[in-house]
Amino acid sequence: MAKKIGFIGVGMMGHGMAKNLLAKGFDVTVMAHKNRKPIEDLLEKGGKEAQTPRQVAEQSEVVILCVTGASQVEQVVYGGEGMLDAFGPGMILLDCSTSEPAMCERVAKDLGERGASYIDAPLARTPVEAEAGRLNTMVGADEKVLAQARPILEAFCENIFYMGPVGAGARTKLIYNLITMGHAALISEALCACAATGVDLNRFAKVVGGGAANSGIFQMIVPKILDQNDYSGLKFSLVNAAKDLRYYNRMASEVPLSANMGPAVLNALVQAINTGFSSGMVGDMVAAQCKANGVELRK
Repeated sequence: MAKKIGFIGVGMMGHGMAKNLLAKGFDVTVMAHKNRKPIEDLLEKGGKEAQTPRQVAEQSEVVILCVTGASQVEQVVYGGEGMLDAFGPGMILLDCSTSEPAMCERVAKDLGERGASYIDAPLARTPVEAEAGRLNTMVGADEKVLAQARPILEAFCENIFYMGPVGAGARTKLIYNLITMGHAALISEALCACAATGVDLNRFAKVVGGGAANSGIFQMIVPKILDQNDYSGLKFSLVNAAKDLRYYNRMASEVPLSANMGPAVLNALVQAINTGFSSGMVGDMVAAQCKANGVELRK
C-alpha cells in the first residue's frame, strides 16, 4: 500500500481529509497555500510542505487533488510547475475535485502514457464530515487501481461507491448535485411563498419534516434559518454550486439530453449570486428569493 501521499487543496474539505490521513499513519506532503492556517495545523501534526505541484508529485506515490474544478485541475496538472511530467509508473492521481468528465478522461490518458493511473473520486457531505473522516465518494477508475487506493480513501471516507471506469465518478457527482441543488432551489421558493401567502413557517417545517417532501437538504438549511436566522447550514458556496450546474448542463447538452431542470436550478443559483450573495452559501438562496420578490421572511 502506498504510504507517501501528496495533497493539493487543503481548504474547507481538504484540511480534514489530510488531517485524517496523517492520523492513520500516512506520510503527507501538502502544497503551500495563501491561507496558512490549515497548512500550519497540518505541519504541526507531522505533515510536510512543498511549494509547487511538481514538487508534491516528486515526493509522493499517490497525489490527492481537492481543488475547485476543471480549470484548477488543468492548471495543477499541465500549468507552470505542473505535476504531469513528475508522474511515473505505478503512481496514482486521486482527484477528489468536482470536475468535468472530459477533463478526467484527458488526464487519465496522459497519465496512462507515463505508466501512471487516474481515479476520479468527487465527494459528498460537508467539511464537518471531512474533519470526522466520514465523507462519501463516487469513484470512476479501473477496479484494480481502486483496490490499491481504497485504504487511502478509507482514511477520510465512510462510504466508497464504485461507479465504473474513469469519468463515471464525475458524471455521478454532477447528477447528484442536480438533485441536491434542485432541493435547495425548491426549498427557497417554498419558504418565500409561505412568507408571501401567510403560511406559518415553523408549522410548515413540521409538515415537511413529517412527510415525503422531507430531505437531508431541507433539514440542513431550514431549521437553522428559522431557529437562528443562520443561512449557512449547508456549507457549500453558491459559486461552486453554480459551477457544478454549469458542468451538468454542458454534459447533458453533449448527450444530447432534453433536460429542463438543470437550467432552472442554475438560474436560481445565478439569481442568488447576482442579488448580492456572491460570497454566500446555498442557504442564501432563501434570502435571495425573498429579496427578489420584496418579501420579508419574518415580519
